[in-house]
Amino acid sequence: MTYDRLVCANCAAPVSEGRCPVCRANRERLQQGNFFAGLNPMTLVALLAVLVAAVALLAHQTV
Repeated sequence: MTYDRLVCANCAAPVSEGRCPVCRANRERLQQGNFFAGLNPMTLVALLAVLVAAVALLAHQTV
């Protein structure tokens, strides 16, 4: 899940906007915690498709 859809319980604003100190702290924690957390879901799907294509090409060349 990306943090752009999370709502802060402290200020009721999206965490991605960082309006209060709680939002900013959670946004920083989420960004540092996981490389893939800040990526768009479509980017993740594209990366997965490239990975599958590379594995298929490698498997085809070894046969």
